[in-house]
Amino acid sequence: MARLPPPVRAGVRASLPLLVGIVPFGLVAGVAAVDAGLSPVAALGMSVVVFAGAAQLAIIDLLRSDTPLFVVVLTGVVINLRMLMYSASIAPYFQRYRSRWKAVLAYFLTDQAYAVAIARYTADEPDDEAAGHDRERDGSTTPEADADDPAGGRDWFYLGVGASVWVVWVVATAVGVGLGRGVPDAWGLDFAVPLVFLALLVPRLEDRPTTAAGLAAGVVALAGTGLPYQLGLPVAAIVGVGVGLAVERGAGQ
Repeated sequence: MARLPPPVRAGVRASLPLLVGIVPFGLVAGVAAVDAGLSPVAALGMSVVVFAGAAQLAIIDLLRSDTPLFVVVLTGVVINLRMLMYSASIAPYFQRYRSRWKAVLAYFLTDQAYAVAIARYTADEPDDEAAGHDRERDGSTTPEADADDPAGGRDWFYLGVGASVWVVWVVATAVGVGLGRGVPDAWGLDFAVPLVFLALLVPRLEDRPTTAAGLAAGVVALAGTGLPYQLGLPVAAIVGVGVGLAVERGAGQ
């Protein structure tokens, strides 16, 4: 790790608390894929190609119940629609980079990578100069790096987070595929999945609109647990966004 550029090391360090939760999440995905009848290659390939934990679990659950393929694909797309919002939010910080590099970075876009990166970028905004000195002191960048990249290695920091998540996710999935049904239900690994998202969600509930959106989406998601084709998730997302916007506009008036 000492040979990695300082911004990458900073990204890896920032991702460490979240990686703890991704390990059981990946194990669950691997075990569920094998249990649904996917071959080990297909199960691992899904983690490499799709690289989206929540969508993978939803797709696996639908495949297990012989759901029509178009519904499976549509569900995966709907669940991952939040990536559009992530992309729109984080894109201004990557405007200066080349398209090919941005395409590489886009592959590593996950809930974890977005949450950690955007928190750092927005914290740096009030005083970029002072933040640059802070990053220099904590080793996340160097004067030479800032001379070549006025953004202070934002892309490499993001890559450090995203690549760490990717490695842990793929390895954990591979272990889950290898263990298969050998993982006892008593381990309760499924409980780790919502905890991963709660760890990302709670710090973002910073004001009334975001809190109202989170509460509304949570209530609707619980109420819609029994809906077919996991429809409770997209409905909860839509309701949460709507409530958040309504509260924000109400506060603006």
